[in-house]
Amino acid sequence: MSPEDQKLLDDASRDLVAEMRDQMLRAQAELVNFRTRVERDRVANREAVIADVVRSMLPALDDLDRADKHGDLVEGTPLALVSQKIKSSFERFGMRKIGEKGERFDPAFHEAVVHLNDPEATENTIADVIEPGYILGERVVRAAKVAVSGPTE
Repeated sequence: MSPEDQKLLDDASRDLVAEMRDQMLRAQAELVNFRTRVERDRVANREAVIADVVRSMLPALDDLDRADKHGDLVEGTPLALVSQKIKSSFERFGMRKIGEKGERFDPAFHEAVVHLNDPEATENTIADVIEPGYILGERVVRAAKVAVSGPTE
């Protein structure tokens, strides 16, 4: 083999090695991106399933809250203990109640059911909570239904 042929063969080999290395690096990057996407989707699906379970149990939680406000949940009774266990279970998943009287109204977290005119008000605030809302992590499971007091429109 002549030196020129050897040089062509070496150049072709180097080009082939560089091309194969580039393909390998791209395949590795695609794999890393795929793993990241799968993990992100797995976490999102888990959060969605938890939110669905929580959403289905909210009517029972509302009933427990109403019973507590009415005075039916006397501390130490079995129903009060069950209520506390259910609430602590939701809290373990990061669920928080939203919508407190006096809070600034935020349509991302609150659903205004009633608007009360207040000529002295400078911004819309929650005058009364009709149905509390809940947030799970960053996801609103249910917006709080509220009466809003604010400036005359």
